[in-house]
Amino acid sequence: MDLGIQGKRVLVTGASRGMGRGIALAFAGEGCRVSMVARGEKELKTVLKEMGGEAQGHDYYAADLMAQGAAMTAVKALVKRGGAFDIIIHNLGGTLRVKDHLAPMRQWQEVWKLNIGIAIEINRMVVPTMKKKGWGRIVHMSSTASEHFRGAAAYGVTKAYLNAYTQSLGRRLAKDGIVVSAVMYSVIKIDGGDWDPNSPTNRRLRADFLRRKENLLQEHQPIGRLGEVEDITPFVLFMASPYARFAAASVIPVTGGGS
Repeated sequence: MDLGIQGKRVLVTGASRGMGRGIALAFAGEGCRVSMVARGEKELKTVLKEMGGEAQGHDYYAADLMAQGAAMTAVKALVKRGGAFDIIIHNLGGTLRVKDHLAPMRQWQEVWKLNIGIAIEINRMVVPTMKKKGWGRIVHMSSTASEHFRGAAAYGVTKAYLNAYTQSLGRRLAKDGIVVSAVMYSVIKIDGGDWDPNSPTNRRLRADFLRRKENLLQEHQPIGRLGEVEDITPFVLFMASPYARFAAASVIPVTGGGS
């Protein structure tokens, strides 16, 4: 199926590994020109090479977007280098190890900034150009933690905020030809991540890891397995395509039936 996005200019945040890497490679495979932002320059260079390099119109900007003003600086530099973006994929997220419901407000604010604040800042920069074109796609990567709140409180709450923001902004921009959406997934196995059986922590605490995994699959994953990056990327591609034109303000669950 031709998704009709060949030649589109795409920005993917958190693109050096895991979900972001998979998304960036998937867009490159569709013939898009992909710009990546993440902290790890070495990893970004590796992904850039995998997708064909600058000769294919791809590039990267290494930065910690949590730093003050970093998002604005990165986007401005990439736009100056390769032109305005048609598609934005917001892939930043995490708990920052803030798990206490009574954590200080400063820690809640840091989790908020990572999971939604940076996306808000970038959207403010790119939406005016999308409006002028009469076309644009903004996809936020969300989580089922926004609904079940079993783990880190600040993370789940900020993902719920992200979903509400997606719906609010999406409704406002629908008439401008800009589709704002979120893809909400559950537990994904990523190399080096919490559910990677070969990570140093999970190898060291093998029995605990196997117990947690068994409980997860029995209680929360009806499909009987962990998700993989390749289970999610097709939905991101579709929501970034012209075929998603009637899906404004949608939050799409891709969870293997999980919660």
